Amino acid sequence: MGTADAAGDAAWAVAARSALAQADARLARRFDAGARADRLIALRARAVDVQVRAAWQRCILPAAPLALFAVGGYGRGELFPQSDIDLLVLAAPPAQVAWQPALARFVALLWDAGLAASQAVRSLEECTAAAADQTVLTALIEARGLQADAATLDALQEALAPARVWPAQAYFDTKREELRLRHARFGDTSDNLEPNVKDGPGGLRDLQTLGWLALRSFGVHRLDRLIELGRLGWDEAAALERERRALCQLRYGLHLVAGRREERLRFDYQKLLAARLGHHDDADALAVEKMMQGFYRSAAVVRRIGDRLLQRFDELFDGVAAPEPIDAHFERRGGYLAAREPGWLQQAPAHIFALFAAWAGDATLRGLHSETARELAQELAQVPAYGDADAALREAFLQLLRGPQPVATLERMARAGVLARWIPAFQQVSGRMQFDLFHVYTVDQHTLAVLRNMAGFASGEPDPRFAIAHQVWPSLRKPELLLLAGLFHDIGKGRGGDHSRLGAVDARAFCAAHELSEADTALVEWLVQHHLLMSTTAQKQDITDPEVIHHFAEVVADRQRLDSLYLLTCADIAGTSPKLWNSWKDRLLADLHTATRLALRRGLGQPVAAAERIAENRAAARELLVAEGHAEQGIDAMFARMPAENFLRSRPDQIAWHAAALQAAQAGDAVVAARAMPGRDGRDGLDLLIHMPDQDGLFAAIVITLDRLGMSVLQARVLDGPDGTIFDTFHVLPVDARMAPEPARLAESLARALAGDLSQMRPVRRRQPQHLQHFRIAPQLDFTEIAGGTRIGLICTDRPGLLADVARVLREQHLRVHDARIATFGARAEDLLLVSDEHNHPLAAARRDALRDALLAALDGEPR
Repeated sequence: MGTADAAGDAAWAVAARSALAQADARLARRFDAGARADRLIALRARAVDVQVRAAWQRCILPAAPLALFAVGGYGRGELFPQSDIDLLVLAAPPAQVAWQPALARFVALLWDAGLAASQAVRSLEECTAAAADQTVLTALIEARGLQADAATLDALQEALAPARVWPAQAYFDTKREELRLRHARFGDTSDNLEPNVKDGPGGLRDLQTLGWLALRSFGVHRLDRLIELGRLGWDEAAALERERRALCQLRYGLHLVAGRREERLRFDYQKLLAARLGHHDDADALAVEKMMQGFYRSAAVVRRIGDRLLQRFDELFDGVAAPEPIDAHFERRGGYLAAREPGWLQQAPAHIFALFAAWAGDATLRGLHSETARELAQELAQVPAYGDADAALREAFLQLLRGPQPVATLERMARAGVLARWIPAFQQVSGRMQFDLFHVYTVDQHTLAVLRNMAGFASGEPDPRFAIAHQVWPSLRKPELLLLAGLFHDIGKGRGGDHSRLGAVDARAFCAAHELSEADTALVEWLVQHHLLMSTTAQKQDITDPEVIHHFAEVVADRQRLDSLYLLTCADIAGTSPKLWNSWKDRLLADLHTATRLALRRGLGQPVAAAERIAENRAAARELLVAEGHAEQGIDAMFARMPAENFLRSRPDQIAWHAAALQAAQAGDAVVAARAMPGRDGRDGLDLLIHMPDQDGLFAAIVITLDRLGMSVLQARVLDGPDGTIFDTFHVLPVDARMAPEPARLAESLARALAGDLSQMRPVRRRQPQHLQHFRIAPQLDFTEIAGGTRIGLICTDRPGLLADVARVLREQHLRVHDARIATFGARAEDLLLVSDEHNHPLAAARRDALRDALLAALDGEPR
């Protein structure tokens, strides 16, 4: 074995590290000059080969009974800037013992040279045994000799042969399940805000998996070798190679901008990477949105073709099933839908729509047969835009919406590329991300998520996330109109204008071309144009105010619009982000729907007066209390301790709960009570009641304490109770649902804190989360004088403790808070607060100016 030379080894490691750094710098310059990354990773592997062989020769004598192989990605000859290297030393057990010191020196040299090397030392028999773990086998089957002769490589391949370990079918079954589980970890979508370019669905790992299956099943090292075997079309192979290059470009650049091994396209790197790849902002899209759109489209192609290839592998092992005729044009093959006649799809665009109709007609089908799916892809160009189609083809599309599984059909058409051909505007939003924290998915995937929510409403199965959606759906006169509204509601995004209005124009044109009636066309157009109306009304206005309900009802005008808008709003919010929908929004929208429905039934010419609403709520709450066993006299006493406005602003069940909480305490005692929403647990939010003597800074103290307890305030209503007391109600949500407190414990902690010195309370000092630093929103303040005080509209970057900081400023300005409505949209906070001076008057100009300066200072500065 080579003689150890510590000083020489150290000098060699320095020189090797320098040589590798120079090589990496040259490759980075070539990358920035536009070189193909798939070639650069091969060049980097060669540069590493030179140093690995040199280290081996420094430590291991030429006659040593050892062989060295690169395995895994390094074995494929692919090394990205931050990739580590995997090595296999092949040696009989006696040689392993004899050469262990030299091998340890070899690995140490590699690490000293800056190479993160992982080494396994095994005999042929040990390789066979270790390959019982399919992940080990996967790395070993790509072994490439670095210091090994052909005979040794042949022996290694024989030790790993399917006859010895992992027969091809077993390997396929395991790898397919591995792929399914990996996709599931990412929500089975590549259209995430920060996708994983390597391991995510449609990423490089999918392509590698297909390569491993081809190698194990057919012994070919490249996917394009499957063409001559009849398992892959030339067009499919070309598409996979094109997207492989695109994904390699992204991953190579990501490693460069991150400076470490990073596989997620994180916000921290997206803008830097987009610039490095040469993308530029323009009127249509940001540079980062263009880059991400390219990724999403590449991932979609990889998944689409990958599914076909997996199906062909399946047929290889299970055999080609005998076809079962469905009708004159279609048949089942192994549970998949296939066209009976090759080339039938190319005969007419109507045949393509007939294919989707047949698919929708049988819910037991596993999908399209791979041959038919490939033919469909080849014939996409003949699908016309709806504006160029004949009346019969347009009617065929409408029948798909009116037939069985309409949402599944739209999803299938979208994934196959048919929907983007039929509706060109859909192509523009396919793969279009929005660089914010509000929209988790691309526009097209969000649209499909909205449609899936609608399919859930249509199923008739109650969904605990939605209080009344399944009850409202049957009232729709023509459900396909709501599906069209869902399809078009965001289609105008990315064009530099009000996407609601642009989408409404597109929706009207589409409906007119498909010869829908004027009434149906107007409904779809109205829904698209006003699809944000119900959400903004519920979250930004006081829907317990009869005037708010009356104005909203005037805009909505009829029951069909109301029901459709309610369902569209629920589906839209829930389809924007898994974290955005909660029971609080569900209740707000359900309450707004119910109140508006009653207003429409009553007639818009007969708005409800406040006094009438108070009387109705008071009577309904009394009924609930009587049913719970409370005496009439006691109920009157409880009601007397409430401000009259509480009967206007709260629901009957809330009023009854307030009364019961008051009864449990002696008159004059502080009341701090909490409850989970009816039918829910604390993770879905809690109602709070705080009734106690008023004092300066009380609102700020409450908010600061809730923040310390890990609760986020969604709504606060601050009312004056009798005899100098406050009657404050809050709806709060745990910041971390896993840490949701029991209502009684929260009330106890809050009461204990409020019994102390409120003047000493300060908001918790926190640093802004790193991901929010990429979405900074310049603070905006608006002051409006209204009856009862001054309304403050605040828009800024959301962050933990924001409301606590705002409340601290209001306390320092000696202002009273009467109402607060808190809304967050990703990184954007939009809060409305009603405040007054110490005498319940609107703020004078000087105090408004002082408040503005203080709030801007708090919002612009480091979080306290």
